[in-house]
Amino acid sequence: MEEVGGEMCVGSQVFQDPLLSMHMIFLMLLYSFSINLGCSSRDLAFHFNPRFNESVIVCNSKCSDSWQTELRDRHLPFFRGCTVKFFIEMLSDKFRVKLPDGHEVCFPNRHGYRNISYVSIVGGLKIISFKLT
Repeated sequence: MEEVGGEMCVGSQVFQDPLLSMHMIFLMLLYSFSINLGCSSRDLAFHFNPRFNESVIVCNSKCSDSWQTELRDRHLPFFRGCTVKFFIEMLSDKFRVKLPDGHEVCFPNRHGYRNISYVSIVGGLKIISFKLT
């Protein structure tokens, strides 16, 4: 694998970053929600899970239905009852979440996925706007 500018080259394939972009606006209703991106519910490249009762954002991946080592970020700039806008990017080497206050949460693309065929959004939120590019 070789990096060329903002592109990743694997063999004869060229992947331009970002590989996937997701813009979301939603209303927080309960104390937790999760966004899951991967190939199936058993194989997740990215699990994004803000937990208001713990004041933490948990990120993880899942391989063959087994959770891997989670990353915890104590920066939680939103709360129950607020309207939140954020942006998720899937890059060749990581996932990057841009939070409403400008803080970024980064998580490695452990599976090396180049595309996503499974998206799951569950928990206590009401989606106001969702755009996937």
